[in-house]
Amino acid sequence: MATRKPPTDTGTADAAGTLTKAELAERLYERIGFAKRESKDIVDAFFELIAERLIAGEEVRIAGFGQFQVRDKSPRPGRNPRTGELVPIEARRVVTFHASPKLKAALQGDSEAAGEPDR
Repeated sequence: MATRKPPTDTGTADAAGTLTKAELAERLYERIGFAKRESKDIVDAFFELIAERLIAGEEVRIAGFGQFQVRDKSPRPGRNPRTGELVPIEARRVVTFHASPKLKAALQGDSEAAGEPDR
């Protein structure tokens, strides 16, 4: 049985304004009280599951957050900006993210539409 630390509320990102996997694990440790190792394992497993589904070509939907999709991009002609030479760009798969309406509303500061209580 894991030892749990009492939940606390702290900031959401490092000094550069980027939330990393290590920072996510730290926040789970601080907010929920999971052990540090357990928090890291949860974050790693979460992203592994998302990656597995995307690699399989499946869509990943997270309610209230958004959806990740894999899109196939066709080959197309490109141009080298230095030389102007035509360069073929190969077909590839890319991941796209579309924010949910709740997340979009929260980004605009609309806490009522985002489903959050006023603070």
